[in-house]
Amino acid sequence: MSILTDNVIPGNHGKIFGTNAIKDLDLLEIKASLLKLDGIIDVLLNTDLFPREFTIHTSKMIPVSVIQDQVRSVGFHAIPKEVFEL
Repeated sequence: MSILTDNVIPGNHGKIFGTNAIKDLDLLEIKASLLKLDGIIDVLLNTDLFPREFTIHTSKMIPVSVIQDQVRSVGFHAIPKEVFEL
């Protein structure tokens, strides 16, 4: 547990999350819900992979738990991926 794994850090790299949502409509609902949070600039959806992924870009540090709670409120899960790609 560290500042990098427990938070989404502002910047152009973002943080990638996996989700159990499959349908495009469900992913759009997750995106709309996340964009309501203060500090989230953009949510990019990747529908080419399974499980589906989304990348979040922020303007300030946001705890991963806040993002997971927001996604859970629309009925899905969000699992953070590795901090940096190898």
